[in-house]
Amino acid sequence: MTETTPKYYLLDTNILLHEPLAFLNFEEHNVVIPMVVLEELDNIKDRHKDVSREARLAIRSLEDALKDATPEEILAGVSLAKMQGAHHAQGTLAIYPDYQLKQQDAVLNLSENDHRIIQSALEIQKKYSDTKVVLVTKDINMRLKAKGAGVKHVEDYRTDQLIDDIKYLSKGFVEIEGDFWTNVGDVTSAQEGRETYHEIAREILPTVFRNQYIIDDSEHFAAKVVGYDQHHVRLHDIGFERMMSYRAWGIQPKNIYQAMAMNALLDPAIDLVILTGPAGSGKTLLALAAALELVIEQGIYEKIIVTRNTPEIAESIGYLPGTEEEKMAPWLAAITDSLEVLHKHDESMESSLNYIMNKANIQFKSLNFMRGRSIQNAIVILDESQNLTASQLKTIITRCGTGTKIICSGNLAQIDSYYLTAVTSGLTYIVERFKDYPGSATVNLNGVVRSSLAQYAEENL
Repeated sequence: MTETTPKYYLLDTNILLHEPLAFLNFEEHNVVIPMVVLEELDNIKDRHKDVSREARLAIRSLEDALKDATPEEILAGVSLAKMQGAHHAQGTLAIYPDYQLKQQDAVLNLSENDHRIIQSALEIQKKYSDTKVVLVTKDINMRLKAKGAGVKHVEDYRTDQLIDDIKYLSKGFVEIEGDFWTNVGDVTSAQEGRETYHEIAREILPTVFRNQYIIDDSEHFAAKVVGYDQHHVRLHDIGFERMMSYRAWGIQPKNIYQAMAMNALLDPAIDLVILTGPAGSGKTLLALAAALELVIEQGIYEKIIVTRNTPEIAESIGYLPGTEEEKMAPWLAAITDSLEVLHKHDESMESSLNYIMNKANIQFKSLNFMRGRSIQNAIVILDESQNLTASQLKTIITRCGTGTKIICSGNLAQIDSYYLTAVTSGLTYIVERFKDYPGSATVNLNGVVRSSLAQYAEENL
């Protein structure tokens, strides 16, 4: 077997739920889908779950690929090269008839779907012993079971993984050791109205992208990248003190990281702001304060839509009493907590909250009901977005119409999804995909400002 020999990739159900068109991403290699995977997709497609849409899309895509093939061709493998949208797929797609597997004492109990998929991988491995056969699943326990059962090659699905380690994830800023200007040689400065711009050599900032913040240890310099080419980087000199003096709805930044976040949040030219960082770093509070400032004080946007991924709510929301907003309330407590913090000194906090909710037209929406909408002139706050896949985030971001700003916040250390890790989270994906888009900015909020107790817990537990 050479490296160029096409391999066989056997896909688990969760791969097609994670990315319905995943079977097109294996280039010249052959993709095999066990019959039990189709059964699982069929069971999921009609449920009121967040993944039901992905299941239906996967079924339609598979049907599109196999619709003109005979039963014999489907078992042998149908070429994917002719399928619309299959730009890189040159291999084949086959359905494996795992219902033909016979229960033996020596094999896993075939009444379980996972075991039928593992046994299918073992049978294909036996049939194509001179070729590499890989079982692809996002289920960690299934990967362990498959290896224990004798499957030689078991992998996670990594086609949508843009970085190998979370430590390489862009923070959205660069911290220069010492004083920034001691590291700079030739510089060209220009005054445009009240704003100052500098052009410096590209070698000083080799990994540069749009709206990247530059700070140093002197606590005087703070700038933002507004353009670059092969030889120069153009910086907007904002200034450390000016950034630290920002105010939004009575809130001032407690550190330079919050100040950078506030700069991005209050800039109407930035349509997408991504806030990452540990629990207690102020992501939700800053997002809400900036949203209220832009909607009520500045009148740039008309309403605030707050949403988040609610895995368990998809099935139960219909049975909860009340309106959609009332049903969503338990899952959006972080937002109402932040609203209370912003108005805790008011004479009647409850009256203030009701007034603000109406004045800013704050709407709590379930993620399931965001699909198919076109959102205009609004600020969308997407909380806890570390639990979303890349395709789910794409669905939401593509809903945003004219004059809409979206704020995605999340803590990659607190992922609740069974199948996502910090490197495969949709939040990680959009940080990397959008980092050089002129209308987006990312800020990693270093440091916990909630309390000394929360900070100690974040650092030591």
